[in-house]
Amino acid sequence: MTIAVSPLSEDLIRRYDVSGPRYTSYPTADRFVEAFSETDYTQALTLRKSGLSSKNLPLSLYVHIPFCESLCYYCACNKIITKHHDRATKYLRYLTQEVELHTSILGLGQAVSQLHLGGGTPTFLTDDELRELMAMLRRNFSFTPGGEYSIEVDPRTIDIKRLDTLAGLGFNRLSFGVQDFDPAVQKAVHRLQPAKQVFELVKAARERHFDSINVDLIYGLPMQSPESFDRTLAQINDLRPDRIALYAYAHLPERFKPQRRIDSLELPSASAKVSMLSHSMASLMKAGYVYVGMDHFALPNDTLAIAKRQGRLHRNFQGYSTQPDCDLIGLGVSSIGRIGATYSQNAKTVEEYYDYLDQARFPVERGLALSRDDILRRAVIMALMCQGHVACDSIELAFLIDFKSYFSSELEALDKLQVQGLVVLEPSGIQVTDMGWFFVRAVAMVFDKYLQIDRNRARYSKII
Repeated sequence: MTIAVSPLSEDLIRRYDVSGPRYTSYPTADRFVEAFSETDYTQALTLRKSGLSSKNLPLSLYVHIPFCESLCYYCACNKIITKHHDRATKYLRYLTQEVELHTSILGLGQAVSQLHLGGGTPTFLTDDELRELMAMLRRNFSFTPGGEYSIEVDPRTIDIKRLDTLAGLGFNRLSFGVQDFDPAVQKAVHRLQPAKQVFELVKAARERHFDSINVDLIYGLPMQSPESFDRTLAQINDLRPDRIALYAYAHLPERFKPQRRIDSLELPSASAKVSMLSHSMASLMKAGYVYVGMDHFALPNDTLAIAKRQGRLHRNFQGYSTQPDCDLIGLGVSSIGRIGATYSQNAKTVEEYYDYLDQARFPVERGLALSRDDILRRAVIMALMCQGHVACDSIELAFLIDFKSYFSSELEALDKLQVQGLVVLEPSGIQVTDMGWFFVRAVAMVFDKYLQIDRNRARYSKII
């Protein structure tokens, strides 16, 4: 078998070293408005219950657990640093209230095919608290066989016995936060965790037959160099997780207070980051990983890689998914959800979150009701992001438009990307090339009406 190696040169990466949305939604979350309220959210749930806003496909659930025992300096997540585990008891009580508000409208037993516990650190919860949380969710929802039930794991908060607990609770996918194995880098970001510990946990997880094991990596951290990150990549190839998420660190200390503890003089140069990305792609693909897209790699037999080959990839606020496009209920502080043609986000502080629920109100702080144009452009962008192809006739039939007329300026802009070898414009539609898949965000951005109006992209991460 011939192993594909990244076709990207460092010069090509530099050309597209620009910022842009990740398109876990369209419109993106920075477009949400406070005019969207709990009343709008209640109406969206009522429409789902009636069957008018969706086909009542199984739900996806996201539960945000914000607590962490220690601060990782690179982190831009919504989290609460505390060693007081009793705070979780109160939080779980309010999560129960939020779920019960949903079932008061939707009814008990709505089918769920996807669950993700994120944070913060979900494994901040004790085994008993995790059992309580899962029992509460199962009382209110019906988890379908064969679904994806995942949890983010901080290796410092878990041992082999806890893996047994997670398996017993029905979790079938784990995501380990590794970031980098180099001790100097770990010290610089205040996250010390020996490689041996991660290797032992992954080995034990395999023995317990979890369906998929993911490892998160970050390049561009302080004290990293192309040479040091090559050593981490070599260890990752030995570890051989089913999936790898490779993220670029964005240093934004003016927005994220923890990052102010990072010495900017210790950050790698822009050229060093480009080298790290180029080396990473070449190393992982040479090791047999499939580039799924948007920072994600998977072994060929992993369901994510299979879904890509079969054109069944989907994308939601947790990233790429094998599950069909469905409504998403976000639970907990700052969680984002999607119901029908609406997006919503919960209050971003626990105090505000608790206050809403004390009043028996959904803790929705902002959101968006999508226009017809938003839904149309979402369909095009998600087709590009997930399948790498847009069929004009399917869009025309679904939205009763003339594709070439409606998107005349966008197709003109794609001419430049076609010259650069990223897309092929065909009479029947748009095809992203093999090389263009590495820059698919740049292709999708052409159809983003909000970016056309607002060219300030400083708020976004780099597109590769």
